[in-house]
Amino acid sequence: MAKTIVVKQIGSPIRRPEIQRKTLIGLGLNKMHKTRELEDTPSVRGMIAKIPHMVEIIEERD
Repeated sequence: MAKTIVVKQIGSPIRRPEIQRKTLIGLGLNKMHKTRELEDTPSVRGMIAKIPHMVEIIEERD
């Protein structure tokens, strides 16, 4: 079974660059305080690293 992480949106995309908005949508987040369980891959970690002020990792699961 693949490792997963739970990501929560904590920042608003209002007045942010378009690339940051698209990164949020790529992660499946579009509303404040929404959470998603995503597979823990280097590409997902890279997307999270681009917008650390807008998302937080709540939990890492095995």
